[in-house]
Parts: sequence; C-alpha cells; structure tokens
Amino acid sequence: MAIKSKVRKIGILTGGGDAPGLNAVIRAAVHSAHQRGWEVVGIREGFEGLLKPGLARTLLREDVAGILRTGGTILGTTNRGNPFDYPAGAKGRPNRDLSGLAVKNFRKMGLGALIAIGGDGSLSIAQKLYRKGLPVVGVPKTIDNDLSETVVTFGFDTAVSTATDALDKLHSTAQSHQRVMVIEVMGRYAGWIALHSGIAGNADVILIPEIPFTLESVCAKIKERYRYGPKFAIVVAAEGAAPRGEGLITKGKKESGREHPRLGGVAEFLSREIQSRTGRESRSLVLGHLQRGGEPTTFDRLLATRLGTAAVDLVDQGRFGQMTALKPPNIVAVPIARAIAKMKRVHPGSDVVRSARSLGISFGD
Repeated sequence: MAIKSKVRKIGILTGGGDAPGLNAVIRAAVHSAHQRGWEVVGIREGFEGLLKPGLARTLLREDVAGILRTGGTILGTTNRGNPFDYPAGAKGRPNRDLSGLAVKNFRKMGLGALIAIGGDGSLSIAQKLYRKGLPVVGVPKTIDNDLSETVVTFGFDTAVSTATDALDKLHSTAQSHQRVMVIEVMGRYAGWIALHSGIAGNADVILIPEIPFTLESVCAKIKERYRYGPKFAIVVAAEGAAPRGEGLITKGKKESGREHPRLGGVAEFLSREIQSRTGRESRSLVLGHLQRGGEPTTFDRLLATRLGTAAVDLVDQGRFGQMTALKPPNIVAVPIARAIAKMKRVHPGSDVVRSARSLGISFGD
C-alpha cells in the first residue's frame, strides 16, 4: 500500500532521444510540484547529471515559462551516460558500473524522489536505480510509440504529423516527374510511424519491421500503380523494415555506448532496387531527425502535461517504481518493470493494417 510521501525536493531528468513534448512534461511537473511547496531540481544531460552534480540546477516557475509549445528539452539529453555501463574513457578499457555514485550523488543533493522521462532504455536504467533504493517515477517518452502498457507515448503524434506533411509535399513532385519516391521514417524496430503516416499520407506501399517484405511484391505493386493509376508512386519504409529472410539494414557497426545499432539505408536500398527492377525513375528521402524536432501537436502537449502532473501525484502518494501511462480515458500508474518487459509492436492482423490493405496499400508481403 502506498504511503503518503514526505518529499519536499524532487529531481527531474530527460534521457534518450529527444521528442516533442518533453518541455511540456517538465513544465507540468515543476508547476505541480511548486503547488505543493516542493523544490524541483533539473538534472541536465540525462543520467549523466547524477554522476556530475554540477549539471543540476533548481528550476523555478520562470524557468519553465513559455516552454509548453517548444520542442527539445531545456534539460538536455543523451543516449549515453548509463551509470551501470559507463564508458571508461580510455580505448580498450572496460566500461564501469558507477550506479553507486549516482545513488550517492542523489542523496547528496537532498532529493526525495526522481522523475525520469524516457523510453525503454532510460526507463530500464530508472528501474535498476529503483531496485538499488532510489525512489523513482517514470514518464514514457518515445516518438517510436514502442513502449508497452501505454496506448500512446507523447512525441508520436507530432512525429506522425511531420512525416505526413512531408508525404503530402512529395506527392506533387513525384507526380510532376512520374517518379517513385521512397521515404524512410524512424521507429527503430516498430512500424507505428510508418503505418500511421503512410495511411494518412496516401502511400501506395508501407513497409514495417513486423511484416517482412519481398522486392518482388513491392515492385509488383509499383508496376500495377503505373499500369492502372497515376504514373507515380509513394513508398513509406520504417528504418527497421527488412527483406524477408535477411537482416536489418544498418549504418556501419554498432557504436560504443549505444544500446542499439544505428539503423538506416533502407530507403536508398529500395529506391535502387525499384528502379533497377521496374525501370521507373526512383528517388529516396530520409526524414531522420526532422521527426524529433519542432513544436508538439495539441495532442502531445495535452498528453505530456497530463503525464507530468500524474508523475508528481505518484511521488506525493509514495508510489515509486511506477510509470504514468495513458489507458483511455485516464492516466494510470503501471509498474516500470512491466512497461519495459516487452516492446509494443504493430500487430500484423490489427484493424489499422486491415484498413490499409482494404485501401489497396501493399505491405510487400
């Protein structure tokens, strides 16, 4: 049973890749904490800030004024700095476990709780720190929408809107030149962005990691499009999409300090193969970090605000080791451990996929 918290000073950090809505969460948490008379300490550069206390600073109301609509994060973030696997600095030396130092610095700062905003990687670190005794509450963040136990994560709606806007613009140039345009979107090992933007952006082919494709099927759809429809085509490919029976397409080797290999190159690969196999002129475009930037949509601003205030509520109730989550119509608390236990991926038989197929969209299978 949760015990009413006696917390009077909390820390907040943002880890992993940035996402539209991070500042909205920070703002909501600061205002909600100040309403209770608490002090809020912003920990810069993710978990790195727990290893270097000089990166922490008190956040006042004026520090978060006007940031609701801004992209990025005023606290900065990083994909590195894992205190359980911290880079040694010297080449060839093994990484170090500095989690004990992180806990020590947390207590030195006089913090009574930590709100960690992040995706599966950052929340996995938060869960480990919770098991070491840190009072942690998680807030789910990822444009990939691949975190379990929440219907949607903030940042996803904005990323889909950005991708859809790009697709809208590409239609006119594709039609003018009678080209095949292949657009690569983010999403890592989940196809949520590709699926949603592909349908909303009127794509002819959508390729996602959950449904392996064949070049024969993709090219057959392209040929059909040119034979019976307008003489241009739009292909949307998630960065983690891969040909059936083959591995992921990546950019070089896995980098030190990165949990995952750097995906990328599927659009260029597809464009080259489509042009070679169909004889149709093809171009590729990688949207990349455009999907992470810009002002959050209204939906993401509201969701981020609700998740941020709910996180402070959990701290106040002493319910640590929990993550705020959207389970419509409410924001609820779920164990962080359960949220990171498995990746939320697109179900190939979902109604969204069925709807796309009914429209004649090919998944290359």
